[in-house]
Amino acid sequence: MQPKQQLLSLKPYKPGKPVEEVKRELGLEKIVKLASNENPYGCSDLAKEKINEELSQLHVYPDGYSAELREKLSNQLQVKQEQIIFGNGSDEVVQILCRAYLSPETNTVMAAPTFPQYRHNAVIEGAEVKEVQLVEGNHDLDAMLQAIDQDTRIVWLCNPNNPTGNYIPESEFVSFMEKVPSDVVVVSDEAYYEYVSAADYPNTLDYLDKYPNLVILRTFSKAHGLAALRIGYGVAKSSIIQSIEPAREPFNTSRIAQAAAIGALEDDTFIRECKEKNRKGLETFYAFCDEKGLLYYPSEANFILIDVKSDADQAFDYLLRKGYIVRSGSALGFPTMIRVTIGEEEQNKEIIEHLGAYIDSIVEKVN
Repeated sequence: MQPKQQLLSLKPYKPGKPVEEVKRELGLEKIVKLASNENPYGCSDLAKEKINEELSQLHVYPDGYSAELREKLSNQLQVKQEQIIFGNGSDEVVQILCRAYLSPETNTVMAAPTFPQYRHNAVIEGAEVKEVQLVEGNHDLDAMLQAIDQDTRIVWLCNPNNPTGNYIPESEFVSFMEKVPSDVVVVSDEAYYEYVSAADYPNTLDYLDKYPNLVILRTFSKAHGLAALRIGYGVAKSSIIQSIEPAREPFNTSRIAQAAAIGALEDDTFIRECKEKNRKGLETFYAFCDEKGLLYYPSEANFILIDVKSDADQAFDYLLRKGYIVRSGSALGFPTMIRVTIGEEEQNKEIIEHLGAYIDSIVEKVN
C-alpha cells in the first residue's frame, strides 16, 4: 500500500549517531556533542525537583489542558490562558498549524534555508511551498511579501533564524506585519528567544492585539534545557487558538514535561546565567573567526554558523575524529559552513583549537 503521494518525496528526520556508538566506532573516550543546540548546562534544579514529585504519578494520564502550567505561563507572559496552546515540542505546534490551515489548494511562504519542519509539514498537507532565499543570512521580507497571494495561508518567520542565527529587528517586523493581508497567519518562531540580547528584537507579545493574525512559538527545549521532555507552546489571539485546538492530539504533553516546565518558569536566575555564558561563548567564537578571517553570521541564538573554507562534510569528519560532533552545513543549505552549538567554556576552547588546526591545514594546502 502506498501512502500519500507527497510523502514519497520526503525523507524522515535522521538524528545523529548516539554518542556511545561514535565512541566505539572511533575508539574515543570522550565525545562532545555540539550539533543540536541543546543547553550545555542542563536544566534548572527546580525543574528536576518538579520531575521527582511526578514520578509516583506515572500511571495517571496528564492533564490534557495543562491547567497548572497554563496558569503559570499566562501570568508570566501577561496573556489570557485561552491564548496558549501546548505541544510536544514547539514543532508539534508547527504541525498543528499546518494541519489546521494548509491543503492542496493553498500555499505557504517561508525563508530558505530555515527550520525544515515548516516545509516538511506543509508538503505532507499537500500545500505549495514558496521558499524565498535569505540575503546574507537574513529574511528577505520584501520578497516574502511579493510571494503572498490569495491562496497563501501561513507565512513563517524564524526569529532568530535557524541555521544562521540572524534576527528580524522590530522596525522591520512591524513594517512587514502592516503589509501582510489580515487573513494570512504569520508565525514568529522564537525557539531561541531567551538567548536574544539585541535591543531592537521585537517583543511580539506586545503586538498580539494589533495583529490578530500573529502566532508566536516558543519552547522549553533550548535555554530551559528540557529537550528530552518535548514541550513547547504557541501564543495567539483566543480565536486562533480555539480554531486550531481540534487539530491537537489529546494528552500530547506528559505529566513530567508539564511539571518540569513549571519548575523551569520559576528559575529566572538559571536562564539569566545561561544567557550570559552563551553570549561570552559567542564572543569567543567571533574573536577566533576574526583572527582566522572566517565568514560567520552574528548570532542571537546559542549556535554559530561558520564558513570553514572547504567542504562542510570534510570539516565535520575532521572534528568528529577529534571527539566533537557539529552540524555540517551541507544538509542546511550552506555547503562550506558548519553550525556549532555554543558549549561550556572549556568545550568552546577545545573545539576552537581543533578548528584552528583544521583551517590552518586548509590554508596551507591552498598556498
